[in-house]
Amino acid sequence: MDRYCVFGNPIAHSKSPEIHAAYAAQTGQDMHYERRLAPLDGFAEAVRAFIAEGGKGANVTVPFKLEAVKLAQALTIRARAAGAVNTLVFSDEGIIGDNTDGAGLVADIVNNAGVPIAGKRVLLLGAGGAARGVVLPILEHRPARLVIANRTVATAEGLVEQFAALGGEGVVSACGFADIDGAYDIVINATAASLSAEVPPVAPSVFAPGALALDMMYGASPTVFLQFAARHGAQLRDGLGMLVEQAAEAFHLWRGVQPATADVLQKLRAQL
Repeated sequence: MDRYCVFGNPIAHSKSPEIHAAYAAQTGQDMHYERRLAPLDGFAEAVRAFIAEGGKGANVTVPFKLEAVKLAQALTIRARAAGAVNTLVFSDEGIIGDNTDGAGLVADIVNNAGVPIAGKRVLLLGAGGAARGVVLPILEHRPARLVIANRTVATAEGLVEQFAALGGEGVVSACGFADIDGAYDIVINATAASLSAEVPPVAPSVFAPGALALDMMYGASPTVFLQFAARHGAQLRDGLGMLVEQAAEAFHLWRGVQPATADVLQKLRAQL
């Protein structure tokens, strides 16, 4: 039986084993997926030990996504663009690092929420690792505009410099939260504000009529950001779909089979 795992610290909360077990059962794949707690100062050793035990691949979560970049002997274009790795493939050529987070977010927006990104005005709140990981996949869908807003404008401007050529003339821009101009069809919260029950300091006018508001965090009840968005007419989406879809993308990388995600997402939602 082929073995896979997810490395993190902490890791007990991870839903990945449940998601991948469901995908394996659905697609008839003979594989086992487990949680692995890696020591904060021993991530590389933990990965090498898993490979020595016959591991075929792994997911990587907090706080090891940057360290996984250094460990990988080759990076995909999207992992290089994200500056972080959440999926490792162990091949005869060595350790390949990929990042499926952005693909997962985009799949959730386009396929599950049924909202096309093409031609839309997209506002991305935050410019840290979570935001950086989704810029390339968003731009691949050709939005009319992508504005990256952040408390520290220079960080957002750094992302714009990195990705401007991919978006086309004037498509990608940066600003501070107080300087967001206009209304947006899709508003994505990639800040960590929801962890401390805070809302990024943005005006209600950022939500165009019928806008989609997505928070990368998820829980049993809507985050304060989503509650704020709901009061201003937005349709809501949390980060659970992104989690399920990034897992499907990793599963496809490892097994060459694309699993269906709707039932798995529905089941996880019922358990929150």
